[in-house]
Amino acid sequence: MPFQLRPRWPGTRGAGAAAQTVALLALSACSGTYPNSIFNAQTDFNRDAVGGLFNLIIWLGAAVFVFVEVLLVYTMWKYRSRPGQAEPKHVHGNTTLEIMWTAIPALILAWIAVPTVRTIFRTEATAPASALQIEVIGHQWWWEFRYPEYKIVTANELYLPLGRTVNFALKTNDVVHSFWIPSLAGKRDLIANRTNYLWFTPDSATQKAFNGVCVEFCGASHANMRFRAFVVSPTEFASWAAYQATPGAVTLFKAPAAAAARAGTKGTVAARPAAPAGPVMMPSLTQAGYFFPADSMPAHIRPTTPLPAGLTFDDNLLAQGDAARGADLIVNRMGGGCIGCHTIGGTIMTSVIGPNLTHVGSRNTIAAGLYPNDAKHLALWIKNARLMKPGILMPTLGKGQIDPQIKQVPATATLTDQQIADIVAYLRALK
Repeated sequence: MPFQLRPRWPGTRGAGAAAQTVALLALSACSGTYPNSIFNAQTDFNRDAVGGLFNLIIWLGAAVFVFVEVLLVYTMWKYRSRPGQAEPKHVHGNTTLEIMWTAIPALILAWIAVPTVRTIFRTEATAPASALQIEVIGHQWWWEFRYPEYKIVTANELYLPLGRTVNFALKTNDVVHSFWIPSLAGKRDLIANRTNYLWFTPDSATQKAFNGVCVEFCGASHANMRFRAFVVSPTEFASWAAYQATPGAVTLFKAPAAAAARAGTKGTVAARPAAPAGPVMMPSLTQAGYFFPADSMPAHIRPTTPLPAGLTFDDNLLAQGDAARGADLIVNRMGGGCIGCHTIGGTIMTSVIGPNLTHVGSRNTIAAGLYPNDAKHLALWIKNARLMKPGILMPTLGKGQIDPQIKQVPATATLTDQQIADIVAYLRALK
């Protein structure tokens, strides 16, 4: 008697395991909150262009899957092996069926191809002339945003006016990056020696704050290259833009003459250097423009990156930080330190290697969205940034700190904790 392969239906144990697997998969999709999902149709790009095409493809794909699976199960059941059954008759083929299973997929592909090509042309078309122009420059590993219309240069936080089309000119300063705000629009690459464009209108945003990321591997801190996007009202955007265009240091402040240093005795605060006697450019301490309030950021927007072990800072020193002394340190006394990499409008600092710091105090995050922009995190960042974010250019500045890249204390590590506290006071005043 010839040997026959007979399909075996799962037993009770196998059916139970399969049921549990299906139940777990179903439960994993039961959450109703997907804050970073592309299905949050809050722009014309996600809703009208890509969303419609996706829905067409997913429904057609689901229909084909169901049809094929039903046909397969039916065939397995109808032609299953039975005791005493004769061997089925072998046939060469069925011309009618072969024509059908060639023609039907061709029609389905044509049905998909037409709207796909239409969507490609729509998303690659030139943005309307009235669009807000924003130049996006990717760096390892942070984002630079330029608003030519308003003469604004900022970093890692993107402000968009509700209801106005925004056209992004995407460029890279080094390697390939990819710009993506999942809830607002599809991603697009930043390629060397080429400008790519992406435009959309945030016309139906039901929330105001969004996560943005780089989604093209770009080096050691690729996963740490993040940003925040805020969709605000036209009035709020106008207020933000007008103030961001002003210098960061607007008031000529002359610190009082150095007083006699108090001796550090028991029960008193130890003496520290007096404020410089010369003129120092100081920021206006009153906020005159809008920026997104940190306490309004939803939980999925707030940075939660843990601090590296062993990196600490005395909070008492932060409370004693002197902004005038910090301004003098940054602008006049640090040689090629901060002045060699950053810009602060209204000062002699005009370098474009690192992020623009003109209104850094108005930002909700630092380190390209990794940490909250509070005094403690900013102090630790200045003290040993390379320990907080691997591979970055910013040198280690805290006195006695070991640079994790070179495994020793570098020549740049000269700032005491008190000096860092003074610099933090100045930077946080740059609203």
